[in-house]
Amino acid sequence: MGININKEKCIACGVCVSACPFGRLEIKDSQVQVLDGCTLCGACREACPEEAITIEVSQKAAPAAGLYQGIWVFAEQRDGKIKSVSFELLAKARELAAGLQTEVSAVCFGQAVDSAEELIAYGADKVYLLDSPEFANNPEDLLTRQLSQMILQYHPEIVLAGATTLGRAFIPRVAAAVQCGLTADCTGLEIDIQKRQLLQTRPTFGGNILATIICPSSRPQMSTVRPRVFKKTVPDAGRQGQIIKVDFTKESVTSRTKLLNFVEDVTEKVKLDEADIIVAGGRGLGKPENFKLIEELAKSLGAALGASRPPVDEGWISYSHQVGQTGKTVCPKLYIACGISGAVQHLAGMQTADAIVAINNDPSAPIFEVATYGIVGDLFEVVPVIINKMKRE
Repeated sequence: MGININKEKCIACGVCVSACPFGRLEIKDSQVQVLDGCTLCGACREACPEEAITIEVSQKAAPAAGLYQGIWVFAEQRDGKIKSVSFELLAKARELAAGLQTEVSAVCFGQAVDSAEELIAYGADKVYLLDSPEFANNPEDLLTRQLSQMILQYHPEIVLAGATTLGRAFIPRVAAAVQCGLTADCTGLEIDIQKRQLLQTRPTFGGNILATIICPSSRPQMSTVRPRVFKKTVPDAGRQGQIIKVDFTKESVTSRTKLLNFVEDVTEKVKLDEADIIVAGGRGLGKPENFKLIEELAKSLGAALGASRPPVDEGWISYSHQVGQTGKTVCPKLYIACGISGAVQHLAGMQTADAIVAINNDPSAPIFEVATYGIVGDLFEVVPVIINKMKRE
């Protein structure tokens, strides 16, 4: 594997040196030299007018048939409570496992986790449970080491995790440790049963294109999935499964970081990820003071407060309230969009809501294309009417 320069063809014109985006080529003694750190990107080969450059890349062998089995779901916890995204992923994992005719396992690390049986009720055949005070606050170094070791020991075929703050932080490190690929922020998962390949779909180019990614030669196939993309199934309390206790030896690994304190976002009265009703405001509010009107509506409905990206960029409201491609993906029973035009990036984060009510004075706004109910009008007239109606109820 490497880059080869045919000295008989090369005329040392320097075109390849200019084309290299990483500065890994130079001309010395009238010959092109390759420096350490070449990424084999191929830019020099494409630029060479003499076709003097060839690149050899070793092809990774396909995984041995039968060596990798099962679908794993990383069950994230906080303060001993399993996060909702874990149950959502178990529902999808069961669907995928039916096609592959394999079992589903949940992997949970924490302290005093009280929902191991609940993971079985939601679809896990096995639960690998590590109960240790060392994992109470989800230390990323320890999580990375422990999950990597278990993957190398048990050889799961697929590993799924939530694209939460924690999942986005340490799952890529696990993928690097076990030398496999990772598709981040997925919004869709399917199975090519014949090839046993996970079809991992995620938005790209600002949400304008949906790319489907496969990992044909590396195992496990790993994905992080946005919360609220998949729906939880109804738990079956009578479902049988196996809980496997996992031992942890503190002396085997040290963490380079130390959590001093964990501060909840006190601005979120109701968390977006868990809300059944969300009231969101957009650029149509005009100025930050007008968010008080949306807050009042949210309060009257017992709803969470959301926002599109423009108000967040302008500093009208904190990022924790942002819904959309670069914010949170939500799937409430009711989503009320006030003064939101409906850019594709915002729709990617909320269009799976059970019911969408859009309030906008522009009848051609894209938000109306996905809305269950649309109100064409001035939100400063419509919203107070709704609030007064709720107060009378």
